[in-house]
Amino acid sequence: MPDLLLELFSEEIPARMQRRAAEDLKSLVTNALVDAGLTYEGAKAFVTPRRLALQVAGLPTGSKATREERKGPRVGAPEKAVQGFLRGAGLDSIDDAEIQSDPKKGEFYVAVIEKPGRDTTDIVADVMPGIIRNFPWPKSQRWGTGSLKWVRPLHSIVCTFGPETEEPEVIPFEVEGIKSGKMTRGHRFMAPEPFEVRRLEDYQSKLEAHKVVLDTDRRKAMILHDAKNAATALGLELVEDDGLLEEVAGLNEWPTVLVGSFEEEFLEIPDEAVQLTIKVNQKNFVLRDPASGKLSNKFALTTNIEASDGGKKIIAGNEKVVRARLSDAKFFWDTDLKTKLESNIAKLDDIVFHEKLGTVAARTQRLECLAAEIVPIVGADVDKARRAAKLAKADLVSQMVYEFPELQGLMGRYYAQAQGEDGDVAQAIEDHYKPAGASDDVPNGPVSIAVALADKLDILTGFWAIDEKPTGSKDPYALRRAALGVIRLILDNDLRLPLRAVLVQSLRRNLADIAAARGEGALKDLPFIGKGETGGSVVKDIFALVSKAADTVLDTISDKVPETPLESGLIDDLMSFFADRLKVVLKDKGVRYDLIDAVFALGDQDDIALMVKRTAALGELLGSEDGVNLLAGYKRAANILRAEEKKDGAPVDGEPSDALLSEKAELDLTGAIATAKRELRPLMEAEDYTGAMAELAKLRGPVDAFFEDIHVNAEDADVRQNRLRILSQIRTAMHQVADFSKISG
Repeated sequence: MPDLLLELFSEEIPARMQRRAAEDLKSLVTNALVDAGLTYEGAKAFVTPRRLALQVAGLPTGSKATREERKGPRVGAPEKAVQGFLRGAGLDSIDDAEIQSDPKKGEFYVAVIEKPGRDTTDIVADVMPGIIRNFPWPKSQRWGTGSLKWVRPLHSIVCTFGPETEEPEVIPFEVEGIKSGKMTRGHRFMAPEPFEVRRLEDYQSKLEAHKVVLDTDRRKAMILHDAKNAATALGLELVEDDGLLEEVAGLNEWPTVLVGSFEEEFLEIPDEAVQLTIKVNQKNFVLRDPASGKLSNKFALTTNIEASDGGKKIIAGNEKVVRARLSDAKFFWDTDLKTKLESNIAKLDDIVFHEKLGTVAARTQRLECLAAEIVPIVGADVDKARRAAKLAKADLVSQMVYEFPELQGLMGRYYAQAQGEDGDVAQAIEDHYKPAGASDDVPNGPVSIAVALADKLDILTGFWAIDEKPTGSKDPYALRRAALGVIRLILDNDLRLPLRAVLVQSLRRNLADIAAARGEGALKDLPFIGKGETGGSVVKDIFALVSKAADTVLDTISDKVPETPLESGLIDDLMSFFADRLKVVLKDKGVRYDLIDAVFALGDQDDIALMVKRTAALGELLGSEDGVNLLAGYKRAANILRAEEKKDGAPVDGEPSDALLSEKAELDLTGAIATAKRELRPLMEAEDYTGAMAELAKLRGPVDAFFEDIHVNAEDADVRQNRLRILSQIRTAMHQVADFSKISG
């Protein structure tokens, strides 16, 4: 079957836009072809710095004719309904519709829509101008006197169609004076002359002959291979960077790797600063010594031409720019070292964290207090934790971080180490932002954990207090990431953190800073407090709570002042947010979402690590035959109770009467339930969830026997009620472990 080849040739497309543009071209064209009634076998999109290309394979030569009957309103229907039918069917008049009869519904209108088949070439010629004119570039421009907007000036269009056994034809169309054809150009400098192309294989081979590698992934592989070889030849290794590799592949149609160098004195700068300087300013890779793991004074650069002098001038030009940028970085580093981190803290008063939450300095003070409260839980030194939290944001006003914000935290560690701060303190300054993503490392040092938790919990409670929660796909303050970070810190370090109590203390400090930043009256406007006289009394209560708990470090958070009802509502919502994030984490680990729902539904604890362990034990139970059958028995009991409670309008509760137990299955089940309830409590308190699930599994036999031998809906009303109470006891016993009503199956 014939193939379609498209190429849109332009000035250089920004590298960051290339991948998306290729996918957009593929989806726009193929969707338009399918909408027009065509099918295809496959499609491939390509992009280089100067061209977007697409092959659609296995297209028919034309679309099939179609006939559709669209049913309309009944004859005599209101005019508004008739007009809507005409618009939808594309009819000019009701006279163009047919009338059909139905024995039950009477006569009604029917529109017969017939579409003749069309040649594929005509379809492509119709859809392509619109696709090009409305292409979804993030940014586009006009040039000359035309109205066409494209990412960069568009020069030519290739559009050929035909089977591989024949000479393909050009599908003619025109966009802003640019006519489609079969001519394209190669490399801007090494092979700029135009040449003719036919289909994909011919197109790719001729491009390579004209110094253009069409496939982005192949260009990436070439760059990576050549850079590694160049490093190995020098006894070094390439520091790989996937993002940089993608970018340089998008900057070069014919990539050639060269190696440059810089003065060794610049290696006094931290490796990360050297690497970022060279990457950001020149898009070059750094090389390191595999023996020491430290950077060398060599770098690998990618150029778009094969220079006649072997690349000497290109290398010299890159070295000149790298040297200048590293000189700037060394100046920043040396200047920053002369200023103690602690001296930077006063400058944080000039940085607004958020207009409703005060300054970064105020936030730092909150982190000090909260980190100190978390210290007993993680086993850290309280003085180190306070010191690390105090200095955590001090590098934000350094010159190096101002130039490279990506280095915040990391530069703070380097400055702290150089200025003689304790090693745990310095490490915590870097680690307190972690984990920043799913692939990021999780801190495991006690001081780092305390400050990292404080940082994320403060962000969450602060934005919850001012009602700036994530909505839909919008999360401008990365609150979902902060919650996931808290969960990973807890689970990876097996922390026993009373999350709710810590959130309450963090919330109170944020409320105090809201008032300090905007006046006490600002608290009255918060969504969860409300306005008026009640709001005023709440403000006084909050300040009393904050002042009582603010600077006291106790052995356990639970010794703090209890939360107020207003705080409870806000924290309940935040705990639900954590539950949703935990489901995401557990789902990635293969844990069923309904199991975490069943554990969370009890609301009897806020210890995430324990809840995950309980969920895992519940999963093991339900993975066994006893668990599956026990769940079925629970569901049967719950369904009977639900029906009876709905009918009677009251819950079934109370202990069953021994005097009304006459059947062996009744006696066995009530005895088993009593034993389970007695044995489960100490097991749950001891956090022996595996043992608790094993105890629960013992109910399987008595429950099965009860439903097999006992007729619950007995004629005697008292016996019937007594048997319902037995079912209620099944539910109560099992709910000591989890809410089994939340479990599917």
